[in-house]
Amino acid sequence: MLDDRILLWRLKRGSPRALRRLYGKVEGDLLTLATNLLGRSDRAEDVLQDVFIRFIESLDTFELTGSLKGYLAKCVANRSRDLTRRDRTRAAGPLELAQRVTSTQAGPLQRAIADEQRRRLSDALGQLPCEQQEAVLLHLQAGLKFREIADVQNISPKTAESRYRYGINKLRSMLNGQVQE
Repeated sequence: MLDDRILLWRLKRGSPRALRRLYGKVEGDLLTLATNLLGRSDRAEDVLQDVFIRFIESLDTFELTGSLKGYLAKCVANRSRDLTRRDRTRAAGPLELAQRVTSTQAGPLQRAIADEQRRRLSDALGQLPCEQQEAVLLHLQAGLKFREIADVQNISPKTAESRYRYGINKLRSMLNGQVQE
């Protein structure tokens, strides 16, 4: 939290080094979040760029109330949701979860099995209602607390927690016996 405040202080004073540090610190997680919410990595890169541009443009009036990563994750989720609403062409196909997940198995058979498991998880995530999918991804990938998810989705924290729980239960049900834990 202190690191975020120092970064913000430096950003407000125009430090390009602070911007590079912040971007490097959150890029992977935010890009993965946007990719999973949108289902397309090319659009995710655009979302991340838009969020950072708007963030930099609003630095003069920005006040940090939580973590910078949490704030930026909310912005990514909101921007992704806006694009999804605007386009209304979101495919129900698999998400690109495999971008951030790396295999620790040595052999090609184990990698093939892990890839298949990620594909099934991705397919299952794609079948969740958008609100549940977003709650699951914001909690697990962006590390947001339920009250932060509630702010993003304009709902109560209990509803955010319920969406997450229902989403996880549906994933377990869909994947029962298909993916080894």
